[in-house]
Amino acid sequence: MKISKRDTIFIVIVTVVITFLTLGAKERTTKAVPDDATHDQATSREQCMTCHGIEGVKPQPLGHPKANQCFQCHKQPDHWVGSAVPSQ
Repeated sequence: MKISKRDTIFIVIVTVVITFLTLGAKERTTKAVPDDATHDQATSREQCMTCHGIEGVKPQPLGHPKANQCFQCHKQPDHWVGSAVPSQ
């Protein structure tokens, strides 16, 4: 069986798409909450938004999800009091 040029192009395109999807499926990483005095009492989105809101000293970057659960993605250091179950 002879593979035509059209079949070869199709195989290459499928391989590129599969490679792209495989590389793009790696585990998502986010920044951890800094382990400092400024952040050690942050347990709610409202507290985070005092600095990371639109008018804050370090606003969230463009395209950041508008989720109400900061600590679902941004992990708090384990040794912080109350970090296991933050209030939202």
